[in-house]
Amino acid sequence: MHREFVMGNEAIALGALAAGLNVIAGYPGTPSSEVIETVAKRRPSDVYVEWSVNEKAGMEVVAGAAYSGARSMVTMKQVGLNVASDPLMSLAYIGVKGGMVVMVADDPGPISSQTEQDTRTFASYSKLPCFDPSSVQEAYDMIQEAFEFSERYRTPVLFRPTTRVCHAYASIDVKDNNECASNRPEGFVKDSSKWVIFPRLSFRNHMEIERRNESISDEFSGYRRNMIIGSGSRKGIATNGAPFGSVMESLPEDGPDVLKISTPFPFPEKLAAEFLKDKDEVLCIEELDPVIERNLIFVCGKYGLKTRIRGMLTHDVICAGEKDRNMIEDCIRDFMGLKKNEIDVLPEPPELPVRPPVLCAGCPHRASFLAVKEAMKGRKTVYCGDIGCYTLGNAMPLDMVDTCLCMGAGISIAQGIRRVEPDTDCFAFVGDSTFFASAVTGIVNAVYNQAELTVIILDNSTTAMTGHQPHPGTGRTMMGDVVEKVSIEGILKGIGLSAVETVDPLDFEKAGECVRRVSSVKGVKAIIFKSPCIALLKPESHMSVDPQKCIGCKLCIRKVGCPAISIENGKASIDAGSCNGCGLCTYYCKSDAIGRVAR
Repeated sequence: MHREFVMGNEAIALGALAAGLNVIAGYPGTPSSEVIETVAKRRPSDVYVEWSVNEKAGMEVVAGAAYSGARSMVTMKQVGLNVASDPLMSLAYIGVKGGMVVMVADDPGPISSQTEQDTRTFASYSKLPCFDPSSVQEAYDMIQEAFEFSERYRTPVLFRPTTRVCHAYASIDVKDNNECASNRPEGFVKDSSKWVIFPRLSFRNHMEIERRNESISDEFSGYRRNMIIGSGSRKGIATNGAPFGSVMESLPEDGPDVLKISTPFPFPEKLAAEFLKDKDEVLCIEELDPVIERNLIFVCGKYGLKTRIRGMLTHDVICAGEKDRNMIEDCIRDFMGLKKNEIDVLPEPPELPVRPPVLCAGCPHRASFLAVKEAMKGRKTVYCGDIGCYTLGNAMPLDMVDTCLCMGAGISIAQGIRRVEPDTDCFAFVGDSTFFASAVTGIVNAVYNQAELTVIILDNSTTAMTGHQPHPGTGRTMMGDVVEKVSIEGILKGIGLSAVETVDPLDFEKAGECVRRVSSVKGVKAIIFKSPCIALLKPESHMSVDPQKCIGCKLCIRKVGCPAISIENGKASIDAGSCNGCGLCTYYCKSDAIGRVAR
């Protein structure tokens, strides 16, 4: 055993390796991405790692490995579980042979997500056991226990860290290589009565799952990470995950007892009944859904207990967002009838200026959006966006994202809008990684149903927003293999689009002409704006403003919205350190004041 200072996601990866991991797959998404990246860096030679094309594919790859006796893990964020839910729901009925962990990183806040989904609720829906770590060390230890548990019960298990566990850093105890488990998969054994899902098998297995989960609930009541802390108080606090640490820090002297729930499903019912039997009231502080609160209400009814349960359902605790340290302390003090601790309350900081997120200086997506905007000026248009860096195209002055729902949805939403408004030109913007992940189906649907829309593929040769992970169009895998690139243009032509063209958006005049030409073609057509992410390049030049020529019209700011451009003393100024030399601002400079300078 030795000590390492690691991020929570690194701890999860190291814990999985210590458990004898054989196969890991997933799709990048904050706050989960670093798990696979850490496994790729630290893995022994016999561990297979892949970034899958989407979460559904990753789930199925890992399921096949688990059918063969491998210890396998799939990673994603909470919205990715929606994509993977189809195989997962059936997998709950089929079961596995090797240990299989489904790591789903939830994002209270939300900090970088569309939703605040709580995977604990999904655990109950899917009838799958769920583990909910509260710290970096516990995440490392608990994921090893999750593999053992999965293998013993022959079921996939959910592992649900949240952002504050995934991205926290701590010095933890880590096993030496000779202490780590080693798993040798038996291989796939044919048995259609087990591995082929038929209604009769599902009926039989459903009954077995319900019986099994009752047994698991009893086992979880004795699981060492579910615990009662304190004794004798008539008041209690029930908590989970990341809030647990803040609860423990916020307890006053002679404060309430604490019930820590690390396995929200199946709920450790007997442990909860033991905790509640001598309590007058219990406050539930949890993220995000009132999962513990509802279960404690159920336990009170089942066991005839008179304990009053308080929390989100009684409006004693806020029902959305993170539960931070100050909020938790205030809730506990209100619950205990104590005054607010003025000593620990810091003065309010000065209000900070509003800084909405924007595309990076030199980002090719800015040029792509502007090329379309200029080409379609004066036309009735709707711009359907998608999930990625290019969602920031909604910011002023671009204002080029009218809808954004989920990955790949922009294609089909544009199709639906056009059916209702046939006089509207509909555009759907999608990135190269998202194209492979979830947009192809929508494009096939549009072609098959004779839709009228223009698909814009923003190909920057990476999965930029989540950390520049590879995808099928990059020509490399997470194992380091160089492979044949999957051609976006080839796929689109194979589907049968009426027109497909590729253009560099930074060749601004040519890009605009391409938009005017292609958008006028009938049917489903596509433009691939191909230019690499600026984070992948080392620019050889930057733009500079000649103050003698600048007339202070501010068009470069009002039209482009680049964070490298500012106004100083009434004149435009470009920061050489942040400018990446895309030159887009020169197209809007009426006085020819902007020029290129070598670095």
